[in-house]
Amino acid sequence: MSSRIDFLNGLKNLSEKDLENKILDDEMRIKKLKFAHTVSPLENPMSIRDLRKDIARTKTELHKRKLANKTENK
Repeated sequence: MSSRIDFLNGLKNLSEKDLENKILDDEMRIKKLKFAHTVSPLENPMSIRDLRKDIARTKTELHKRKLANKTENK
C-alpha cells in the first residue's frame, strides 16, 4: 500500500511532459515484458499487472492536470 502512495507522490513532482514520457517508456517496457513472458515464463508474471496499473495511475494524473489547466484558462 505504501509503495502506491510513494508512486503517486513521485508523480506529483513531474511535469506534464515528464508524465507523457513516462507513459511512453512504461508502455514500451510492458510490451517487452509481455514478449519475454511469451518466449519463456517470467519469474514474476505479476510484474506485468503491476506495471499496467502504474501506467493507468500515471495517465489518471496526467488527465487530472489537463482538466485543471482547462478550467484555469476559462
